Amino acid sequence: MMYGYMTLSDDTGIAHSEMKPDGSVKVYFERSVDGGFYSATCYLPDYRWENIDGFSENDVRYLEKILQDNAHLILSN
Repeated sequence: MMYGYMTLSDDTGIAHSEMKPDGSVKVYFERSVDGGFYSATCYLPDYRWENIDGFSENDVRYLEKILQDNAHLILSN
């Protein structure tokens, strides 16, 4: 199950999973664009990115900064 966490000013939605038995949490990003969505997945606490679709390298760096600032809150849920 995924839990909504926040929506950024550019309408990028952030959701996260429960903590898995291995201590990881899946964080999912999605932004609506004309004709579809940009999406990406990052696994905390390793900051392992997967399935980046549409987001630029700059976007991913920005999203990772958001994660670094919020990981302690996400991981404590």
